[in-house]
Order: sequence, then C-alpha cells, then structure tokens
Amino acid sequence: MSYHRISAEEAALNGMSVAVYAATRPDESAVADQHGREYSWHELNAAANQLAHLFRDLGLGRGDGVALLSSNRAEFALVIAACMRSGVRLTPINWHLTGEEVGYILDNCDAQVFITEQRFADAALEAVTHTDKLKACLTYDGNLPGFENLWEALAAHSNENVADPVHGNWMLYTSGTTGRPKGVHVKERPPNLPNPDRSHTLDTVALCTGPAYHAAPLAIDVVATIVSGGKLVLMDRFEPEMTLQLIHDHRVTHTHMVATMFHRMLQLDESTRSNYNVSSLRSVVHGAAPCPVHVKHAMIDWFGPVLLEYYAATEGGGGFLIDSEEWLRKPGSVGCPGPEFDNRILDDEGNEVPVGETGTVYMRAPDRVGRFEYYKDSEKTESSYRGEYFTLGDMGYFDEDGYLFLTGRTAELIISGGVNIYPQDVDTVIMQHPAVHEVCTIGVPNDEWGEEVKSVVQLNPGIEPSDAVAEDIIAFAREHIAHYKCPRTIDFANSLPRLPTGKIQRRLVRDPYWADRDKSI
Repeated sequence: MSYHRISAEEAALNGMSVAVYAATRPDESAVADQHGREYSWHELNAAANQLAHLFRDLGLGRGDGVALLSSNRAEFALVIAACMRSGVRLTPINWHLTGEEVGYILDNCDAQVFITEQRFADAALEAVTHTDKLKACLTYDGNLPGFENLWEALAAHSNENVADPVHGNWMLYTSGTTGRPKGVHVKERPPNLPNPDRSHTLDTVALCTGPAYHAAPLAIDVVATIVSGGKLVLMDRFEPEMTLQLIHDHRVTHTHMVATMFHRMLQLDESTRSNYNVSSLRSVVHGAAPCPVHVKHAMIDWFGPVLLEYYAATEGGGGFLIDSEEWLRKPGSVGCPGPEFDNRILDDEGNEVPVGETGTVYMRAPDRVGRFEYYKDSEKTESSYRGEYFTLGDMGYFDEDGYLFLTGRTAELIISGGVNIYPQDVDTVIMQHPAVHEVCTIGVPNDEWGEEVKSVVQLNPGIEPSDAVAEDIIAFAREHIAHYKCPRTIDFANSLPRLPTGKIQRRLVRDPYWADRDKSI
C-alpha cells in the first residue's frame, strides 16, 4: 500500500493524523475493544480511507451529515477516522433511545449515511422510517433489511489515502426542555479540539469507560487519543472490576470517568482492588456531574494525585480545571479558569454578584471558531446567550481566589450518573397514562448516581394510590421512552403547586427531597 505524503501540520489540519502513524508505525496497535477486536494503525487507516472514499462516491462533502448508532467497539474509531478526513459532520446517537427517538435525530441532523450494528436492529429499523434523506444504510454485522454490510461495501473502494482530505466535524445532541433533543452545532471546530487533558502522547494508552456517543468520552478518550497516536481501548459497558482488569492488562495511562463510576469502584472490597495494578495511570479526567468530596478524597488516596476535574459542556466554553493537588487545597471546587477565559456569575438582572455570593454561571462564547448554535433552533440559541455570554443554567459562586463552587441549577435538568435527563421528556409520556391527572418529574438524591429520577403524580379522581399503580406507571413509561429517563420511583400527591399561570412549580416539588443536603445538585 502506498501513501500520499503529508506533513504533521497538514495532518492536524485535515484529520489525517492516522495516516501519519500508519506510515511510521504500521503494525502497532491503534485501537482495541473489550471483545478482542483490534486494529493496527495500518488497518485503521486503510479502512478509514475506504469509508472516506465511499462517502465521496455518494456525493458527501463538507458539512454533510453521517449518523452512527454504535456501542463502544473498535469500529467506532474507524468511523471517526473516516469522518475526520472527509469533511462530513458526524452525529453519534445515544443507543439507549427508542427507535422513534433515534429516528427523530436521524432526520433532524440531515444524515445521508446511517451506520449501525445488529445489536440495535429494532431501533435502527424503526428509525429509518422517520426520514427520507438517506443515501446509504450500513451495518457492521448481521443481516438488517435495507442495510448493506459495511465490509462488503468497503471492499469496492480504494484504501489509498484521500488525496484532498478535509477536516471533519461532529454534532452531538443534548436533551431539550421541550421534549426533543437539540443538535449542538459548531460550524467551525478548531483543529486543536477542546480537551482538558493535554498530556496525550505517543505512549498514551487511553481507556474509554463511558459511551463514546457522549461529548467527554468522544473528545477526551477517542478523538484525542487517535490524533495523538496513543492506543485506544474501548470497554463495552462500565463494570467496576472489569475497569480495573483493563487498566491492569493494557497498562492504561489515561481515562475519563464520572463520579458514579468512582462510587461503584470504591464499593469493591479491598481484596478485589488489590488484585489489580493501577500504578500506570497518569491522568483520570472527570466531570459531567459533581463528585462528592468524600468520594474524591478516597479516589485520590487509592489512585494517587492523578485526578483532573473539569467543568464544561457540549456547547463549549468555561475552561474550569482543577488537578488533585489544587483540589486538596480547595475541596469541592471545580477549578479556576485560565486568563484567556472570561466567566461571570450574574444575578437575575444580569449584574455581576460579589465574591462569595451565589448566582448563575455564564461563560463567554468564542469569538468565531468554536461558537455553537442549536441546530435548526435559533430561538433556543438566542435564549442561551446574554450578549456575548451563555449559560447552562448552573448556579455557583467564586471564592476570594477565583475558584468556582457549584451549588445547584436554575434549569430543570436532572443529571444521573453523568447523563442529562430533562423531566419534561418524562412528564409528556406519563401524562398519557389513564390513571394520571398531573405529574411533576424531579431529580432526587442518590448516593451512587448523584440523582435519580422520581415522578410525583396526582391521580385522577376515583383512583387510589398503591404500589401496583406506581409499578404500572413506571412500566408504561418504559414502553415509550428510553429506560434511563424513566422514574425509578413514584410518589403520590393530592395536588401539585402551581403558579397563577397554571405552570407547576417544579422547584417546590423538588426542594423537600433535598432539605438535608448542603447542595441541590
């Protein structure tokens, strides 16, 4: 196989880093997964070229949509590598969603190519009925009606490097308060992709513990490792002891986790923990949800001072970072941003609040490159900004040294195990149950997950609260929306608090469950 020669600078600008490593380290392992699938740099680059040529032959170019419904398997890296050199816009889709939910995203993101696997056959087959924009449907495995086998399709295309590579992009979807997810669209994503951990090098071995369709695992574990030339190890689903096994076996140096994972790993008994050597770890990045102070102390005691916490979002901005040594001096903080970032805490009138006082956290949007918009939703985009600043609805305060401490959220978002859930998604479904008069879904404390989903229900006249009714409502919800969104428990109320306009006051429903907590997040 010959290679179109390309400089390192060109590689960074057009997504061809994989080609450089394929030319210089062809037989070294580039990506492996938990189930034994593995690609060398030569194999990854060859297949990525074939897929890139397939996109070109279908007429796809800069900014055209490709959708991926995939578990954490080696082929995920192949699709990423192909998209990075093709100029296309990739949307990885949450595989927990129902077929109808997947179909909405598939259509909304204007995907022209849809790639999936047999494991998600039911959702994929329903999803394609919700769009008429697809030029090709491909599957890694199995026999799905209307889908072509990926490997057979690639065999018809050249494995030579793309002669005119164009740096690709991605667009992830975040839940919306109206019940429909929104695409976070960055028209010009900088080649040096946002990543709080800049320590990736050629000897990096990164373990992807969370679903790669999420922003943080995608950017920090998958893309950063591929671009830097490290080895990527993908685990199918997080399991505490398996995580330790993979760290031990692969001599993992870098990984990204969320607080829930820390909690579950700490529940392993000492004899189990001692079976695995974790001394290879150099950086454990975490974010997505606040980490309880006692949990983080325990993880630093176990793993050493290798934890790096960030506060950021799919939408970008922020720049909050704190390493272990800093955090031990400022326990509970999410960090102090560098001088290049401009973050403010404002009151309801848009005025900056004094040091130590709580307000809403705002981040300055990038001037041009990297600025986000919600795809096809200018109203939501505008409502997120206050001038040059935008907010995610989080509340907090700066201390006298400029460190940020988060205290709660103005938005109604529930974060359970690092996963965002908007309660309106749940309310909309539960309101359709014949026994339900009104419902208010909230996040309540959970020591493992941070929050868990609970729905407080006012029943129709003549129906008495019971465990059987609660179980039936939960089962009904699970039939219509992704299981992780569904309430784990139901409480019943005679009435729900409302504003004069008739809107339920969700915070008044939520507050009693958090009364004994020092944070409402």
